[in-house]
Amino acid sequence: MGRSFPCSIGRTGIVPARMKREGDGATPAGVHRFVGMLYRPDRLSAAELPDWALPFGPSDLWSDDPKDPDYNLMVRAPHGWSHERLTRPDPMYDLILLTDWNWPQAEPGRGSAIFVHTWRRPRRGTAGCVAFGRTDLLWIANRIRHESRLVIRL
Repeated sequence: MGRSFPCSIGRTGIVPARMKREGDGATPAGVHRFVGMLYRPDRLSAAELPDWALPFGPSDLWSDDPKDPDYNLMVRAPHGWSHERLTRPDPMYDLILLTDWNWPQAEPGRGSAIFVHTWRRPRRGTAGCVAFGRTDLLWIANRIRHESRLVIRL
């Protein structure tokens, strides 16, 4: 749509997809589909988002343990495997765009979700995700279509 936005990527940079590993702090190069959108209803209104965005709450987690049968999937607390809590005290995960990185049939150790979310601060590296300023992320979220893609180049 002719717009460019500053963003943050993994703190260790961009790697070829075949080299991506769990916990490496890298963003995998490639063309990634958007497969979902999650939001915190206590911080964002459904009216601000497309009708296909789904709310999440305090018991929603994301499994990041390669040994977990539910690796790289949203799970519910209590969960006995390593995971990331989606409801964070900061606004980083108030809105999450889910990509198809290592999904739906996750290969253990290839890296769990590559989310698109709000950055901590401009250009600060992520754990491998792609992050934008909140206003820009909302703009993007409201314009995503079935054919939209996240393109990450080396």
